[in-house]
Amino acid sequence: MRAFELVTARDSQHAVALLAAHGPSVKVLAGGTDLLVDLKLTSDVPGVIVDISRAEDLKQIAVTDEGLSIGALVTHAEIMRSALIREFAPALIDAAHTIGAVHTRNLGTLGGNLVTGVPSMDSGPTLFALEALLTVIGAAGRRQVPIAEFFVGPRTTILEADELLTEIVIPKPSLGKPADFHKFGLRKGQALALVNVAASSWIDWDRHAFVAPRIALGAVAPTVMRALQAEAFLEKRAITPEAMVEAGRIAAAEARPISDFRATAHYRCDLVAVLTRRALAGAYARAKGKREAQAT
Repeated sequence: MRAFELVTARDSQHAVALLAAHGPSVKVLAGGTDLLVDLKLTSDVPGVIVDISRAEDLKQIAVTDEGLSIGALVTHAEIMRSALIREFAPALIDAAHTIGAVHTRNLGTLGGNLVTGVPSMDSGPTLFALEALLTVIGAAGRRQVPIAEFFVGPRTTILEADELLTEIVIPKPSLGKPADFHKFGLRKGQALALVNVAASSWIDWDRHAFVAPRIALGAVAPTVMRALQAEAFLEKRAITPEAMVEAGRIAAAEARPISDFRATAHYRCDLVAVLTRRALAGAYARAKGKREAQAT
């Protein structure tokens, strides 16, 4: 590995200043679980790496006027332990449980998982299903974008060289929305997803129907994607096993997977159908359980 200069940021604003000062080839170090692997495997080593791991202003989990705010440096292990996330977005905990090994979850950050832009990322589908907003700061100021607009291709995001992802917000309209996450890999642990799926929906209990269903698919397109046709099929439709199966079939037809050494495109589409049905059933079960608990 070629030598590089390591500079440490005190906080997010200092990090942005360092990124601007050191030019477009600078890299950001958070947990390091992806970057350090990349540095060992490539000859394209940056001249400067900005270490943001000590930026305490990026490590908060709190309910704000906007919704549930999760700092970009919050680790997967911290997500798993968070009472606030368990209350308002438990499917994000389900996803965190599937990420890597214990040491990866202890070091790896939610922001880092998103910024890598890998289509099989495990945090992405749940955040898509809950319509998360991402806060970005840079030399030009602060901006907030829907998560669906953050990714432009495999390992490519909208971040400019002097910009930093600082916060993930689950907006108020999505707080407590019943959601579920499912992943399928070639082994039970420490596996990249062949397919991962998250689904969310409010329930119209009078009509026993889906309201604002959202289905997000990972590892079956250049970026995490929404299954918009499956969502439209479910909107205001009565909740039945048959409806969930049909939504899975529609979602599978929307997916755009590739065939590679791990699985064929056809097999991945079959997985989309199955996991979509399971995620919808899981979100419904979560909604039903919460309603029953409130009634007691």
